[in-house]
Amino acid sequence: MNVFHCQHCGQMVYFANTRCERCGHFLGYLPDLAVLSALAPLEGDRWRPLAAPTRPSRFCANAAHDACNWLVPVESPVAFCQACRLNRTIPNLDRWENRLRWQRLEAAKHRLVYGLLRLGLPLTSRFDDPEMGLAFDFLANSNRMVRDHTQIVTGHAAGLITIDIAEADDAERERQRQDMAEPYRTLLGHFRHEVGHYYWDRLVHSSPWIAAFRDLFGDERREYEASLKTHYAQGPPADWQQHFVSSYASAHPWEDFAETWAHYLHIVDTLETAYAFGLRVRPRGGTDPALAMEIDFDPYCQSDFDALIQTWLPLIYGVNSLNHSMGLPDLYPFVLAPTVMGKLRFVHGLIFP
Repeated sequence: MNVFHCQHCGQMVYFANTRCERCGHFLGYLPDLAVLSALAPLEGDRWRPLAAPTRPSRFCANAAHDACNWLVPVESPVAFCQACRLNRTIPNLDRWENRLRWQRLEAAKHRLVYGLLRLGLPLTSRFDDPEMGLAFDFLANSNRMVRDHTQIVTGHAAGLITIDIAEADDAERERQRQDMAEPYRTLLGHFRHEVGHYYWDRLVHSSPWIAAFRDLFGDERREYEASLKTHYAQGPPADWQQHFVSSYASAHPWEDFAETWAHYLHIVDTLETAYAFGLRVRPRGGTDPALAMEIDFDPYCQSDFDALIQTWLPLIYGVNSLNHSMGLPDLYPFVLAPTVMGKLRFVHGLIFP
């Protein structure tokens, strides 16, 4: 994620901010410019972004629920921004706990969409493209039993991503983390994983990439439900860290791809933050050049995969060590074995063919 500054006073502001704490200007995000802009009021619900003065805008309709700070052109016929237009179902907002959890989900989803747009990936709503578009169903506990009386679980099916909003409850997510032995269960991680399934359909399935995919990840035609049952009953293979980015990735080639996709997005977005802050790593007393890094490029535009990894590894060594000094676990508790690196390179090739 980039670092933003108020165009009026220069104060550093964050992606989800709606107001500059120094000068009081309202803030709105312009997704096509990837800029969080200070705003000057115009008539009615119209605003003039200081970052794009000739583009009068209005807030997405979900700003009324404190769930979005993205802007929509005043001439747009739709009420919602590019991120919120992906929603098909939201929970009953009359219940305060639903509203709070949905706001947290939207914060994570907007970060996801930020990254997808920065990478130039195809991203359309199901409302605009019923065949290939993406949509989200955010369901509350009381909505789990739907029309066909089937229990809804978090997952992806043909472009529809379903999220149980209980995932936005810290205690529930921690319980799931322990039960599922997932050391890195986060809302943003969920979104990045599930959208990986969507992009497998868009970029790999029935494409020239499918043979290379099967060589690296395995044959996805293997029975999916049976593979998951085996994984949950027996656990991952003993040597899973030599071949997979996470234990769950070993369950099936589809899950392996989705986990690898999510990690690629983790890496690129974290590197952008490091780039925005001008971070560098130069360990004192060390002689290994592989432990040093200085990122002088925009990771979202970097076509050289090796350059990404050469900056990522020293950065994460340093940040993990900082966490240890605070008595916290690793920020990134994963081993990127050579086979995993090859899978990450495959994802990179899909995005930068």
